[in-house]
Amino acid sequence: MQTNRFLPQIAVSSILLAALLLIVGCSSDGTASAEAGIWKPKPTTKAWQFQIQGKVDTSIDAKVFEVDGFDVPKRTITKLHSQGKKAICYIDVGSWENYRSDKAEFPKSVIGKKYEGYPDERWLDIRRYKLFAKPIRQRIQMCADKGFDGLEPDNINGYQNPTGFPLTFRDQLKFNRWIAKETHKRGMSVALKNDGPQAKKLVKDFDYAVVEQCFQYNECGQYRPFIRAGKAVFSVEYETKNSKFCGRAKKIKFAAIGKEYDLFARPFRPCVK
Repeated sequence: MQTNRFLPQIAVSSILLAALLLIVGCSSDGTASAEAGIWKPKPTTKAWQFQIQGKVDTSIDAKVFEVDGFDVPKRTITKLHSQGKKAICYIDVGSWENYRSDKAEFPKSVIGKKYEGYPDERWLDIRRYKLFAKPIRQRIQMCADKGFDGLEPDNINGYQNPTGFPLTFRDQLKFNRWIAKETHKRGMSVALKNDGPQAKKLVKDFDYAVVEQCFQYNECGQYRPFIRAGKAVFSVEYETKNSKFCGRAKKIKFAAIGKEYDLFARPFRPCVK
């Protein structure tokens, strides 16, 4: 019987290919494999819902819901999924809240000035985020355990605010990229929140953007890099009437809604249903 001299080479090549796929599919920390199935919304003008207070009204006509990670139970996320909807988990990562169950896990040395307008919150010294990395990781994991599709880490623009610490542009980039990496490790997408000046530098690290009042303050253009990269921008206005911004939102492919500052389920004023 004639032997096929190519079989040993084919076998070796198959082994090498399998090994290569294993390496690509799963890095040492599991990041690559976790990212493979992450929800990454594309630019859209369809409605999203932003509700932080009160029982979540799953009947709202929106395909994407952003709700509080601490207060909303897993069963609500399961219900949203059964309706074909996606859920974004809202948590604070750049500020300390005195009403959260994990408040004691943040060292006093990293807690700074009060967040203007929010007396129960204080800014964190993100330069030393390793000192409070544990509770932040636990918060992100909480969202993953509840089945959230994505994460919206709030207050990731401390360098623009009077925090009590000399935070720099570079400090913020480092911290924000760490947050994005920790989120992706746990199989969720991550939003860049209200950090327009860094959008161009962070568009590769974040999967979409969540922005407040960019039409009112003429800041929406800062988030166009996300649209150009094929990533969604979810925007909300509180003081501007829909008639003043919906036309512009549709033109630049932003998913825009009108809400009240307290962010209960209603009023809910979508530009496009």
